Amino acid sequence: MSDELETFRQQTRVWLNSNCPASMRTPASQAELFWGGRNAQYISDDQRHWFETMRDQGWLAPDWPKVYGGGDLSPEKTALLKEEMQLLGCRPPLVGMGLWMIGPTLLQFGNEQQKQQFLPAIARGETRWCQGYSEPNAGSDLASLQCRAQLDGDELVINGSKIWTSMADQSDWIFCLLRTGPLQPKHEGISFVLIDLASKGISPEPIKLISGNADFCQTFFDDTRVPRKNILGEFNKGWTVAKYLLQFERMAMAELESSFSSPKPSPVDVAKSYLPRSGGQLVDPLLRDRVTRHLMNSRAIALTQSRMEQQFQQGDGGGMQTASIMKYVNTEEEKNKLQLNIDIMGSAGVGWEGAGFSDEQLSACKDWLASYGLTIAGGTSEVQLNVIAKRVLGLPV
Repeated sequence: MSDELETFRQQTRVWLNSNCPASMRTPASQAELFWGGRNAQYISDDQRHWFETMRDQGWLAPDWPKVYGGGDLSPEKTALLKEEMQLLGCRPPLVGMGLWMIGPTLLQFGNEQQKQQFLPAIARGETRWCQGYSEPNAGSDLASLQCRAQLDGDELVINGSKIWTSMADQSDWIFCLLRTGPLQPKHEGISFVLIDLASKGISPEPIKLISGNADFCQTFFDDTRVPRKNILGEFNKGWTVAKYLLQFERMAMAELESSFSSPKPSPVDVAKSYLPRSGGQLVDPLLRDRVTRHLMNSRAIALTQSRMEQQFQQGDGGGMQTASIMKYVNTEEEKNKLQLNIDIMGSAGVGWEGAGFSDEQLSACKDWLASYGLTIAGGTSEVQLNVIAKRVLGLPV
């Protein structure tokens, strides 16, 4: 490491120690994270202080140019900042699809007016974004989408619906794939459009899931009018923009365990509480083997993730291929981990409600059920395997 980077690391460590409150150095649930937006609420004064301090430093989006509200850090310094935050256990001061997904896509495809309009607001936590990709009849075959937008002068008139729009009822803006050229081939005639959710004719309706949560919505558009200037990229060429954004979505999903929510209990800890041991080892050799395999897989994934993140920040991360690999292995292993926890807990792990189950047991059941959604959102595991087979391994699919 160069002297400049080592100096930056030391200065960053001191700055974080001085500015990150102790209460912001503990694992956070989804409800405890700060999402920003027009209706943002802080859970504490410490959270407000941490967010505002990082915002003023430009470190909510550390690798974005300063002119757009970022910190103008190099990929190497951005990686060091992230490492130091992880070492101190710092919670992310701001989370959301603005930072993870649409922001980087705007930097790549946005014109200057769009960058000036949207990026600083994202970097200051003033707008909260959600994603409008999937439709009731366009899930894994996303390009078959039929939510339409027709040109009417300088406006688009939108009709149709999107489904599985994460937290649309709590967001300010949505980025959408819309059918603007219905007579063109399936992967053409699609435009990528940025829509203010306060526009007339938009109705997000929450969907209650098997886990008991309602984080997703079906979002309806009824003659919703949007300025044509809100098209990102070329008209009828939105599929190119959509594919570029997907790599950021899949990278974000690959990092869920470390940066999105509080870590779920380790199978090792669960086993210590629920299973008999002899000489410090689990008595059941099959479960012992499964726990060991999980620990090995998790360590390998973490090391690979760290290496690929550095390559990605330096522009040499393999793009969609890398994102698909990490999205697949991480979400599948998370599902396997939570299934293992349930198997270890036995009947105590499948409780839904009632005084006969502890909070830990009820959470384990709901987390296990929710984990199946991770292998679907952002492109199913089957889709990821097709991408890997075709674009990484060169296999016929």
